[in-house]
Amino acid sequence: MALYSTHTGNKPVKYIRNTTITVVLLLFALATLFPIYFMIISSFGDPVEAGALSYSLWPSKISFDSYKFFFDYSEHSYRWLLNSLIVASCVTVSNVIFATLAGYAFSKIRFKGREILFFILLCAMMIPYQVTQVPLYILIVNVFQIENTYSALILPGLVTVFNIFLAKQFMTSIPTEILECAKVEGCNQLQIFLKVIVPLSKTVMAVMAILTFMESWNTFFWPFLVTNTMDMQTIQVGLKNFRFANTTYFAPMLAGATISALPMFILFFSLQKYFLEGVTVGAVKG
Repeated sequence: MALYSTHTGNKPVKYIRNTTITVVLLLFALATLFPIYFMIISSFGDPVEAGALSYSLWPSKISFDSYKFFFDYSEHSYRWLLNSLIVASCVTVSNVIFATLAGYAFSKIRFKGREILFFILLCAMMIPYQVTQVPLYILIVNVFQIENTYSALILPGLVTVFNIFLAKQFMTSIPTEILECAKVEGCNQLQIFLKVIVPLSKTVMAVMAILTFMESWNTFFWPFLVTNTMDMQTIQVGLKNFRFANTTYFAPMLAGATISALPMFILFFSLQKYFLEGVTVGAVKG
């Protein structure tokens, strides 16, 4: 009876604790989703009411005039989206390829100076992104003289240290015995990489693709720094053209922001399965 009473008395405590956790998580979810909701709802506002955006949780009328205004305002609107797509796609593909190759080399191939080189990469990862902008800008503009080109937008992000570290840590968990069996069957390093490592690393490759595409698509400072014409601007930089000295076209700007968010939503939900697997990898053993 005493044991039963103890367990019975714990039920209200557990219920209160679970309810509190649920409420806190819901509040965090609402705080995260509200800016997205407000952006989408406000994008249906009147485009001509510049600087007089109605801060309502639900618009009085649904209008697509702001989206039409966004594309009609400048002939470069489509070009902004195309530039962002080209840059983000190239950076994503290059990162997945080069980071996977580097991760395989650091995790499974023994060569002289491997630990020292990887340590240097880790030190480079700790350097803030803003610190490297000035020397990188000097290289692009003064040395290579490729400013205002796709090369200037893509080359600095061909591969990141974080993706190399992510790939290396994941591939370390792949049993070496599998690679030894492939070597016994006569596979060389390239065949082992393509036929063994790549199929087993789809999860981490999908995670790298999602994170890299989102980061490249949302980048503002670097494209703003190396582009000086509207036809080479990305969508994030192009949105600033809706802001003037005395007023700002809020609704068309938010319409453009909503359009720019669509590729990220599509990419995330299409690769959501692999992303969740990548988050939980290593959490359960045995």
